[in-house]
Amino acid sequence: MIAKVMSSAVIGIDAYLLEVEVDISLGLPIFSIVGLPDLAVKESKDRVRAAIKNIGLDFPVKKITINLAPADIKKEGSSFDLPIAIGIIVAEGIIPKEKIKELLIAGELSLDGRVKPIRGALSIAVAAKNAGLSGVILPSENAAEAGVVKGINVYAVETLSQVIEFINGRQAIPAMQIDLNEVFKDNSVYDDDFADVKGQEHAKRALEIAVAGGHNILMIGPPGSGKTMLAKRLPTIMPSLTFDEAIETTKVHSIMGLLPPKKSLLTIRPFRSPHHTISDAGLIGGGQIPKPGEVSLAHNGVLFLDELPEFKKNVLEVLRQPLEDGKVTISRAIASLTYPAHFMLIAAMNPCPCGFYTHPTHQCTCTPHQILRYRSKLSGPLLDRIDIHIEVPALPFKDISDDRQREKSEAIRGRIGMARVIQIKRYDESGIYCNAQIKAKHLKKYCKINDASHSLIETAVTKFGLSTRAYSRILRVSRTIADLSNEENILPEHISEAIQYRSLDRRIG
Repeated sequence: MIAKVMSSAVIGIDAYLLEVEVDISLGLPIFSIVGLPDLAVKESKDRVRAAIKNIGLDFPVKKITINLAPADIKKEGSSFDLPIAIGIIVAEGIIPKEKIKELLIAGELSLDGRVKPIRGALSIAVAAKNAGLSGVILPSENAAEAGVVKGINVYAVETLSQVIEFINGRQAIPAMQIDLNEVFKDNSVYDDDFADVKGQEHAKRALEIAVAGGHNILMIGPPGSGKTMLAKRLPTIMPSLTFDEAIETTKVHSIMGLLPPKKSLLTIRPFRSPHHTISDAGLIGGGQIPKPGEVSLAHNGVLFLDELPEFKKNVLEVLRQPLEDGKVTISRAIASLTYPAHFMLIAAMNPCPCGFYTHPTHQCTCTPHQILRYRSKLSGPLLDRIDIHIEVPALPFKDISDDRQREKSEAIRGRIGMARVIQIKRYDESGIYCNAQIKAKHLKKYCKINDASHSLIETAVTKFGLSTRAYSRILRVSRTIADLSNEENILPEHISEAIQYRSLDRRIG
């Protein structure tokens, strides 16, 4: 007898539907799975056999053939355990075939029949809805994230026996109900706040400008000056995640198994801070079947690279594509997958190898040549994609001991929100949503400057030794500063402030 059960598998961050076909016939007792299964899928035979026996059912001593269709796509993971078990039970006549026609089933089985969590449940629910199915049966730990998809019933189950009873109509399972307003209200709260940071007003201002215009930023300062503390608070001043952004962010974390159990959505912007020993595959993604890396896990959030010059050069160079395109394509012989990677890069470094160049009290022991060699670890093409370089000096004692109330992240986020609204209206027909995305062809249109401003930039290039690539960066940052001031035109004071944020372009000596 043949039975068919609808299930799903994830490729990239999206899921596709597949059929689990089960054929049970007379013959030698062989249990085989075809359809390009990986080792984890092949091992499901033992889990399924034990689970069916341990819930009190007889496992058929016959020839069992499982086909995972379409058969030309590599299948991986343990999410096929439950649909395979249900398919065998349907083929044995315990469940009528018509009962499962409108259902998609996915889940891992333990040996005692419990249903264990899987990866990619949100993507699976979206695929089921798009296919017009009426319901999805998922492990209880995954049901909350799938429940945010409206238009399809999500049923949370804990055991194989419960699934059988539910499909046969002998046990009622209510469809998962998720109140999105409550999810965003309860979860969109940060533990950190900019009010915690003492001093560093200049750096706070630079970070506000960076977020307002979507600019990548590099902080340069001695150890202990607060670079990491500032970076960790950057998500608290970024605009709140929209529902679509939350869905896309949650998909990436779900397929990597990083979503907390029974959590519906990630409603705060991710903050990823990989160690400088990370490989290029760990940062960008990789594997035989490509998996997302840190740049994709930081999608719609912040990627913080501390001690930037300590990262291997080949690791830093792979950042160029995602910084430019907002996505990353990983090609392997078996598949070529594209993952979203639209993030804000914030990096930190010491000003020199010893860390105390320009420090007011500690003497720097580095020569100008050593400093140049240290900074030359960062390639020009990478620095081209970082609009703001800000110096974070050591804190004087009067700032450390200052207990005055400081501005909270909420107030800064309000100003940034108004600046973003201005940019969205300005670029409504250009396919741009923030100033950092202004292309060279758009500079004349959106970043017009008068003669006084032009003369100011020319003077800066000559006096401070600014590189020619700094010109467009200064204009973009100036445009953001003007937006924060609610000024339609870029004024000389905006240019003057933007010039301060190109410290790495100045000559050493």
